[in-house]
Amino acid sequence: MVREPGSRDWWVMAGMTTAAISAALASFAGLRGLAVVAGWPDRLAWLLPITIDAYAMTSARVWLAGTVGGIRARNFARANAIGAIATSIVGNAGFHLIAAGLITISWPAVVLVGAVPAAVLGLTAHLHALQTITAAEDRSATRTPVRTRPLKRRRSDDALLTAAREADARHRAANNGRPISRDGLRSALRIAGPKATELRRRLAAEPTDRKEASNHS
Repeated sequence: MVREPGSRDWWVMAGMTTAAISAALASFAGLRGLAVVAGWPDRLAWLLPITIDAYAMTSARVWLAGTVGGIRARNFARANAIGAIATSIVGNAGFHLIAAGLITISWPAVVLVGAVPAAVLGLTAHLHALQTITAAEDRSATRTPVRTRPLKRRRSDDALLTAAREADARHRAANNGRPISRDGLRSALRIAGPKATELRRRLAAEPTDRKEASNHS
């Protein structure tokens, strides 16, 4: 029987499911036993495997989904998913070594096992914060920029120069031909000092016949 491309192979799915259940149960038993020999109360020992496996699944979800969080969050999740899996492997191996009598439980092992819940909580909180931040950054980076109209200049340079000529002509007519000053332009046109200086310089550089024409107009 030829299987269509893209269709699921149910034999493979069944094998994966069986392997996953077997691995989860075996890992659960080993990590729970490690918690017990490390001094955890029997009624709470089951929390150690649940904590590690939940963190591994959460990190793997952010890492592999591709749509959950940004690039930095996925990189952080990948490192922590691998770290959670490695922790589970080491914990199971440690329990079996202790159970076989090859090693004895020591205080560093007790401290490390006891630190797992707090460490997982801190890493999960950091992953969640990083996921939220990087997702927002990625959305803003890929968002189409909103087109905005350029701000209108209050008055164009040509209009200001024309107004400056008219103000200069009025000033000359009232002051026996004396040209308007920089401060006079600034006051008459209500412009900033640097702009008034520029206009005054441009007026001074204009030909005399243009000034006389402005005076007569």
